[in-house]
Amino acid sequence: MNINMLMQQAQRMQKEVEANAKKAKESLAGIEVHAEAGGGLVKVTMTCRHIVKRIEINPDLLQDDADMIEDLIAAAMNDASRQAEVIADETMKSASAGSGLPPGLAGLF
Repeated sequence: MNINMLMQQAQRMQKEVEANAKKAKESLAGIEVHAEAGGGLVKVTMTCRHIVKRIEINPDLLQDDADMIEDLIAAAMNDASRQAEVIADETMKSASAGSGLPPGLAGLF
């Protein structure tokens, strides 16, 4: 096997990994996570690309002080973000699986 063949094979593998990563990122935009805080008083819907689609605040909560409402919104947002990260990591790992790249390098795409 000569060096030119190895370079061509590496380029094909890189293009394949990049295409799989692009498809995976596009699919993440359509996956939604749902999180809540305060026993359901605040609910957040977010995509796995970290786009907030909806925030629901129970009307009963609006009688409380703003600090508590802000804390519950932050807690729900953080929970949704963690869920989205887990799904995104799993999706990107599966997109690079079988690429032949070492595990550390596969995550770069």
